[in-house]
Amino acid sequence: MGGGAARTPIANLDDFAALDPFFRIIEHVITVPGYPRRVEGRTAVAELYRPYGDVLILDRCYDLAVHHDPAQGTVVLEYASAGKVVATGAPYGNRYISVLTLRDREVVHWRDYLDPIAVFDALGWPPR
Repeated sequence: MGGGAARTPIANLDDFAALDPFFRIIEHVITVPGYPRRVEGRTAVAELYRPYGDVLILDRCYDLAVHHDPAQGTVVLEYASAGKVVATGAPYGNRYISVLTLRDREVVHWRDYLDPIAVFDALGWPPR
């Protein structure tokens, strides 16, 4: 994530999990129907995101702002993504706020906020 530098698309969770091998708990505070609000353990996270690249491809994440409180072990990330819907090529973009809890230099909890309407619009759901 960061400025305008070119990035390799993250096409599936194998790519994503390789970036951060120590996930313990991920929570999606605002989510879409059928998507769990809480996932525990790296294997469960991998299985949840495994089909992601079959639906959406993220070409880049940008506009990163990092807010860190070392005393509390908390990091807040604000960022945006841009990509496309695999089936249609329609553009997809979203904005996120992620609240991470760190312990011993590892992410032990990741709480994620995103705009589910952006997901629905990109996927054309519900059909109009």
